[in-house]
Amino acid sequence: MHLGDITILKIESEIKDGKLVFKKETLVKQLISYCIFGRYSPDKEGLILANQGETIEDFREKVPDASFMPDDDNIIPILEDEYFTDDIMSRFREFLKTTFGAESLAENLEFIAGALSKSKKGGGSPEKVIRDYFLKSFFKDHVKMYKKRPIYWLFTSGKGRAFNALVYMHRYDRKTLAKMRTDYLLELEAKLDARIGMLGDESAAEKGKLGKQVEELMDYDAVLNNKSLQLIDIDLDDGVKVNYAKFEGLVGKI
Repeated sequence: MHLGDITILKIESEIKDGKLVFKKETLVKQLISYCIFGRYSPDKEGLILANQGETIEDFREKVPDASFMPDDDNIIPILEDEYFTDDIMSRFREFLKTTFGAESLAENLEFIAGALSKSKKGGGSPEKVIRDYFLKSFFKDHVKMYKKRPIYWLFTSGKGRAFNALVYMHRYDRKTLAKMRTDYLLELEAKLDARIGMLGDESAAEKGKLGKQVEELMDYDAVLNNKSLQLIDIDLDDGVKVNYAKFEGLVGKI
């Protein structure tokens, strides 16, 4: 067979000098979105949670001896710092340790950061590079990959990115928004207020930055609270576009 006749892995590979070359950056980005929410599992082939309303209990039944469990409440915060135990970097580190071994975690983080960053100059530590990718580019790449019909939805407070969280639409239920508000948004606001209170006058710039984030959270909370009280249902048969529009003002643009 001629290399030019290959019809699979078109996105993940290319032909260079007559050789099949895999695109490291593309493969790494696909790995990142692989199984944090339970759509897939490293312990079982095929789709795991792909029907509307499936829960973490369904995952346990389908993968009883899972080495890595998806996020428990289907809400993964993406923030500048690790304010929550299920922060996206915390979950991603756990996935890497479980799947590839704790002893190779540092090496794998370095490899992934290198694939995501064309130039390491000024990029910071591997974890910072990866966190920045989650904050600024992950959702854009996901929307592109799924042709503007994302299955992971980004709830975001706005340009300041004070609050961001991913939700897997197949596991969404009418209580998701209320839980997001009480367990994450309001909790984050309290943590930022406490942090501001601990800063002295010499940290005016930092206090100003955090103050703007708190203001953004408060504005976002007004919308989130209103939507959560509506107990919004979705119907996957209506398609992503129709369902996503129900959360206008809360989610990133697609």
